[in-house]
Amino acid sequence: MKIWVKRAPTVACAAATCSIALAISACGIGASTDNDAAGAVRAFAAAMERQDAGGAAKYTTAPGQATEALTLTLNGMNAEHLDMAVEKPVEYSDGTASFSLKSTWRWAKDRTFETTSSGTARHLSTGWKVTWEPSIVYPGLPYGGQLREIRTDATPPPTVNSRSGKTFMYLQPVNEIILDPAQTRDLPASARALARTLEPIAPLITAQVISDELKQASGKPITAVTLRDPDMQVLQSNPAAVPGVTVRKTGKLVMADRRLSSPMEPGLTNYWQAIRDATAGWQVQMLGPGLKPRKLAGEQGPAGPDVETTVDQNLQLSLGDAAVEVGQPATIMALDAGTGAILGMAQNSYAIERGINANTPYPVGSTLNPVLAGVDRVANTNQGAAETVLDRLGLGVQFTVPGLSTPTAERPGVQTVDFSPGGASYSMTNMGALGVAMARASAGQMSSVVPYVIKGVPTTVVGGKLGELDGATTGPVLAAMTQTAKTGDASDLTAAPGLKALVGTNGPQGPGWFVGLQGGKVLVIYCEGEKSGTAALQVAQKYFRIK
Repeated sequence: MKIWVKRAPTVACAAATCSIALAISACGIGASTDNDAAGAVRAFAAAMERQDAGGAAKYTTAPGQATEALTLTLNGMNAEHLDMAVEKPVEYSDGTASFSLKSTWRWAKDRTFETTSSGTARHLSTGWKVTWEPSIVYPGLPYGGQLREIRTDATPPPTVNSRSGKTFMYLQPVNEIILDPAQTRDLPASARALARTLEPIAPLITAQVISDELKQASGKPITAVTLRDPDMQVLQSNPAAVPGVTVRKTGKLVMADRRLSSPMEPGLTNYWQAIRDATAGWQVQMLGPGLKPRKLAGEQGPAGPDVETTVDQNLQLSLGDAAVEVGQPATIMALDAGTGAILGMAQNSYAIERGINANTPYPVGSTLNPVLAGVDRVANTNQGAAETVLDRLGLGVQFTVPGLSTPTAERPGVQTVDFSPGGASYSMTNMGALGVAMARASAGQMSSVVPYVIKGVPTTVVGGKLGELDGATTGPVLAAMTQTAKTGDASDLTAAPGLKALVGTNGPQGPGWFVGLQGGKVLVIYCEGEKSGTAALQVAQKYFRIK
């Protein structure tokens, strides 16, 4: 802390001027105390370092105004650390003082913003106070203004592209329709009014749906729906006119083709967002009433690369049409039979409500009987070899596929396998890897490969390794799959020449599975509910008719 110095003529200690309160003078008086101007400014700076707006404001001449202004800036800057040093202090004999403040704002990733401002202090009946001016925070900061630190994103934003290079997903302005229970006196009436407003574009967002979401939110605001700008033009009234409703403008990664939807969207968005985060910049701005934000500091690097995927948009549309064939949860995934590339994934609204995904293991029941029977034969002679076979078939491992799955600590992997019917559980990704392994073996490629969806980005495999396949294991399985398609449960399927399939359920209440090899593709279908095996076959039939 700088020592305070009184600017006064040099006089003898006995002179009358020694009666003036001096921090240091020829009279030999020591450093300033908390009762002088230095103490007030030090206290102000210390409170600012604690980011305590009210605590700093009480050392000013206008605590109310200062509290409001300092709160805006401290919240807007949201610094991890703030260092504020008092420099060049000068106290005058007329009851005023001047000083400078050197402020250093610090954030993560070694981001800093330094500024030097000046101010004055006055001796009032209540003691020394810092004369409140916004310029104490930053030179030229107007009344009603503030500083803020914001994230900046590189432009143009990356797109998510299909295997052909065509845009599959892209960032677009959207409108979040938010209902806050705390901002309306009659919540049921607001829910009904909002549902009526949204009906022209979102008829499924009923008053009951909104009420159910509010109940689950336990008094917190909910986003009833997110609409693109063209959707807002369809509405006959402004949702913001409903008590408790606000419309928040933001950006969202959305499908370029509005007919498409996919359970891959969260995974692709997560990977896309990681690129945005890695290329994000920062900026400190000064804002004021009626003024454009003014950049004071910051930096921004170049934009990140686009996300190149293996998704086939036309096939994705076919998968979506097939998934809605049945009135129970149905999810369908297609993979390239030679490479393991995931070509698309779709599900109906029932599956969305159930939260079905590509990563969670589900019971396979009798579906894999031909496969597990072959592994069982190996297990009778060599347990270690059986585990290796399962791994190489893609069943004994856990996949984390960038763009498809988001790893979580709670997500269970495949630990052990019970060879009895109905004893094993596998994810759709496991079943897809198995299908690709069988397809490659059928084509004479005796090795398995991992599923993937983002070109050039490897899939993580935990619990074992894929690799060389044994014809003694794959041969009987392929024969059983051919028989199932010719005379078995899949024999009624049409428009699928050369089909090989595994079909089965985990009992009358399901779930039911279909794993098919046809036309250079692997098709995995998972259905839940009563007669789910039949439902899976219905979805498959719809796919083969429209593909």
